[in-house]
Amino acid sequence: MPAGVPAGNAVQLRHLPSGGRPMSAARIGAGRDEAAQVPVSAEPSAAAKPSVRGKIPVLEIFGPTVQGEGMVIGVKTMFVRTAGCDYSCSWCDSAFTWDGSAKDEISWMEPAEIAGELERLAGGRTPGHVTLSGGNPALLRPLGGLIDLLHARGALVALETQGSRWQDWFADIDELTLSPKPPSSGMETDWNVLEDIAAGLAAAGRLPSLKVVIMDAADLAYAKEVHRRLPGLPMFLQAGNDRLEEPDAAALRNYLADRYERLVDRVMEDPEWSRVRVLPQLHAWLWGNKRGV
Repeated sequence: MPAGVPAGNAVQLRHLPSGGRPMSAARIGAGRDEAAQVPVSAEPSAAAKPSVRGKIPVLEIFGPTVQGEGMVIGVKTMFVRTAGCDYSCSWCDSAFTWDGSAKDEISWMEPAEIAGELERLAGGRTPGHVTLSGGNPALLRPLGGLIDLLHARGALVALETQGSRWQDWFADIDELTLSPKPPSSGMETDWNVLEDIAAGLAAAGRLPSLKVVIMDAADLAYAKEVHRRLPGLPMFLQAGNDRLEEPDAAALRNYLADRYERLVDRVMEDPEWSRVRVLPQLHAWLWGNKRGV
């Protein structure tokens, strides 16, 4: 339950995994190999190295750049990309966070170290906006300390998660996007958990947004079901990128523009889509499949 929600509140988060706590480890091994894991919770198993307890597994800190997706599209921001995910989406554009290919690049960092690196990249000042990304940063309880520190220094904090895990610090995020994964991802949505997370945020006085990546007609039908179940939340549809190996940024931009136009046409033709925003993946249009932008 979010911090500040009074005892006895009518909202009950019955379906959240592990009683609403994060998993003790996130997949970061070879493909779907469950044995290859890196502990990422604030309380790792006894086998975890003492030096990483309470720290955050970071793969990238970069910026300034502009946000490419969802409710904060176009916003100047800095990125902190964490390692580990409880999903393995077929078209994931950051699979290196969980497939093991970048496991040697992980740095276990204290919140103050992360804040210091953000300030260095921002020219010696605290950035006005920071995006926490992954993987799935919702696996990481220690992020609460980083969020508090960034707020204390005057930064706004945004986060996107698929809505599969709850953290009490969700209530402290300034711009939180729930992005459940459609059929084309190969993942399945636990509707009870997703709806409980939305209810917990509502009880804490927070209004997240919804974002669904659209690859095909089945994904669009899925997005409609998400919208039906959570009608009070702002809804964003995003034309997806299924050409993750395309090296030519200009060719990719033309391809994505065509996909975006077709998605816009389908939404405009459907009277059931009356309160929705249809967006491109802005960073893919600008920089193609380049990492770290």
